[in-house]
Amino acid sequence: MMIDTTSSDKDLSNFQKYFLVFLSFTLVISLLFLRSGFKANQMLNQLAKNSLLPEQALLNGRPTVFEFYADWCEACKEMASDMIEVKKQYSKKVDVVLLNVDNSRWIDLIDQYDVNGIPQLTFFDNKGEFKGFSLGVRTFSEINQIFFALINNSELPSFTKISNSSDLISENFSQKININNSINSESPRDHN
Repeated sequence: MMIDTTSSDKDLSNFQKYFLVFLSFTLVISLLFLRSGFKANQMLNQLAKNSLLPEQALLNGRPTVFEFYADWCEACKEMASDMIEVKKQYSKKVDVVLLNVDNSRWIDLIDQYDVNGIPQLTFFDNKGEFKGFSLGVRTFSEINQIFFALINNSELPSFTKISNSSDLISENFSQKININNSINSESPRDHN
């Protein structure tokens, strides 16, 4: 009778065991991060799917906010949940239109409103007339203040916080907006 002494060769070494535990832990953490990234993308998609066409929004007698965004933009994802909440709060009073800067369909609007960084919020009164814009991430409170000002046809608030944004083409764009990234009430094309 022969005894099999090779069973110890089939067992994993300590190094291999630790490596498998480390690999499993890394995969779990990666999946958690990916899941939150997917959730942010879902929020952007939800906003985009529920938005009106720009022409419709500007002609329906309500203030309108255009949000220029991209699926790859982390700053846009950061702001998505707050935009959803504020949009729910003011759903019958303000229209939000999402315009993906990677979609060639919106090139004319991107050029018209001089979009060089995202997220860019562009504001219109209830007559569809341009009121101003904001570049970068805005908090729930800031977005709420903006929507409130649009509904009441009052002056848009200014914010001193430098906000997070993703550059598209940043060629001298900082000369066109205030240094502190506050909401600009002039036209994006105004070079005075």
